[in-house]
Amino acid sequence: MLETSARLLRLLSLLQTRRDWPGSELAERLGVSGRTVRRDVERLRELGYQVDATAGVPGYRLGAGGDLPPLLLDDEEAVAVAVGLRTAAQSSVAGIEETSVRALAKLERVLPSRLRHRVNALQSMTVPLTGGAAPVEADTLSAIAAACRDHESLRFGYESGDGTHSERLVEPHRLVSSGRRWYLVAFDPGRADWRVFRVDRLRLRTPNGPRFTPRRPPAEDLAAYTSHKISSAPYRYRCRVTVRAPAEAVAARMGPSVAVVEPLDAERCLLTSGANSLDELAYWMVSLGTAFEVHEPPELAAHLRVLARRLTEAAGG
Repeated sequence: MLETSARLLRLLSLLQTRRDWPGSELAERLGVSGRTVRRDVERLRELGYQVDATAGVPGYRLGAGGDLPPLLLDDEEAVAVAVGLRTAAQSSVAGIEETSVRALAKLERVLPSRLRHRVNALQSMTVPLTGGAAPVEADTLSAIAAACRDHESLRFGYESGDGTHSERLVEPHRLVSSGRRWYLVAFDPGRADWRVFRVDRLRLRTPNGPRFTPRRPPAEDLAAYTSHKISSAPYRYRCRVTVRAPAEAVAARMGPSVAVVEPLDAERCLLTSGANSLDELAYWMVSLGTAFEVHEPPELAAHLRVLARRLTEAAGG
């Protein structure tokens, strides 16, 4: 009986590792006959697992059943899931925190003590740095992701950075996360061009629009494309600054949603960014902690001189 139970667990583990398994390969992996594999598959079905027979080469596929059966995770997978749930519990996705905590509690109850200690050690030594980004509803992200997958047009109301409201019908392509915010990359037929939308600024309309034929994306690297679009948006102020530091170090400090950083040589880079506030631009420049030279706009250079006088006076100079 123990041997049979162990074999069933091994069979279930194999079925979870990839989509399709030929019956002969499963038999070889388990060291049993094809008849035994068929019998074990029937036992899994009796336990509530949906195991479908595949066409063509006789084999099996683990499907999604009406109820969620137990998952088999190895040590590294279990730790990764637990850490991911704890991170989600502190995320900017509204409504997912409580669900993540409940799922984490269930997982930690069945974790072996050695794994629970690893997860707790990582948690106790980690301090989350939360930002002021507006939260995004988990249902909104799920609906957008489904529309991207199913090639269904999305209807939504959108508020731009300057407060302008508009109604949009777009062909969604991908969701991009900057860590603090979520963005939707989509083709806007009304403007005959690709656009990047902040998800926290859109309000979905139902039902979705008609299905569409996917277009070639605007770039292979959508993260870099989104970063460029965000930093080059029509802000009130656009700045170009030479920073006396390697591009890699500056890019890591600024983040992809704040600026585009291009290397000039091994020790200097060109930073391009935008904002509706000179104070915000000044903050980012000063926070770099290294020398820089402002090329534009002239308002930023003048504002920095005013701030320098204030700081000098505050320091008793």
